[in-house]
Amino acid sequence: MAYCGVALYESVVPGMPAYQSLYGQLNEMPVMPKTEPGKAYHWPTCANAALAEMTRKLFTFTPATNDAVQKLEDELNGTYKTEIGDTAVFERSKAFGKAVAEKILGWSATDHQWSSWPALVLTDNSPGLWWPENNNPTIANGLAYWGDTRTMVAGSIENVTSTPYVYNDADVASPYYKDYKEVYDLSKNLTYEQKRLAKYYDDPAVNGYPSGSSYISVFKQILDQQDPALDKAAYAYAKTGMSLFDATIGSMKGKFHFMQERPFQFIRRVIQPSNDPATWWKPFIPTPPYPDFPANHAVFSGAFAQALTTIFGDNVSFTNSTYKGMMIDLGKGTGDMGSYSYHSFYEFANAIAISRVYGGIHTRHAVEEGTKQGIKTAQNINIKVKFMRE
Repeated sequence: MAYCGVALYESVVPGMPAYQSLYGQLNEMPVMPKTEPGKAYHWPTCANAALAEMTRKLFTFTPATNDAVQKLEDELNGTYKTEIGDTAVFERSKAFGKAVAEKILGWSATDHQWSSWPALVLTDNSPGLWWPENNNPTIANGLAYWGDTRTMVAGSIENVTSTPYVYNDADVASPYYKDYKEVYDLSKNLTYEQKRLAKYYDDPAVNGYPSGSSYISVFKQILDQQDPALDKAAYAYAKTGMSLFDATIGSMKGKFHFMQERPFQFIRRVIQPSNDPATWWKPFIPTPPYPDFPANHAVFSGAFAQALTTIFGDNVSFTNSTYKGMMIDLGKGTGDMGSYSYHSFYEFANAIAISRVYGGIHTRHAVEEGTKQGIKTAQNINIKVKFMRE
């Protein structure tokens, strides 16, 4: 989303007098292609060419999906070519959009993506530290090094992370103990709506978007409901994508720095101990395979909300229908997951944060501090990156 957003923005920014290129502002971003002075361009055609090229190169598709991408690009090109009525303008616009995409694609390949890093082998299984539920100490696919990926904006994740509570498994009045005890207590009496919220924002639970990427669906719905012009849409796509991208890096960096245990560990060891796996406490939704603090989705949604608020303002009402029509049984028979309506982007972020506590996979401190971290990350980007000309 981040690289596609920047490509979209750079493919149309020469036609946006109030805006400026992000070259010189984003981390190691290359010089962008230039438009020909005095020559006309059709900006929707530029956008179509850039996004089609990015989509083809960034994702691995089946032949059928590749055909669908090509079909959409061709359909839009057919419409635009008729609108323009000038073959030279049309071809020039296509070439510019593709040239921008090629530059951004080259840049994306140099960010030290976490999937290229080696496995981490855990050695410390002390109380309070995270240990995988499957008891396998090898963290494969470089997941533990996600935090070393190059951020879009230099310095965006500096001084954004708070600290977990001090470990204490003996004092029931300590913040640490009470934080985990709350998760346990909630799990015993979850309401239907708490279960629905937990499942709605646990994407794999309804065979939905790969975990975390449902923000793209929500973003699209917000654009559909706000209906901005192309310039503002490109600005929103780039800024929101960048904020999410850097937020993921900062969140994973914090997780593997603090290595804080998940609720299932503390509850099984301290609150409801048992040597029989059949009686072990289980969260309502599956626990992801990495540490607790900060909560990923809280960080992501905080950054998402902050970025969108700087673009569209506060108190913006919107509806998230990502899983409307998806059926699930939460104890009252199979029902529709439905939609959620919000009165601000922050309300949306807070709903996602608390859903992880209801799901039993995060403590309240992890989600509250995670939301703050995401907001601070997006605020840093807002300060450091200037889309508008001075």
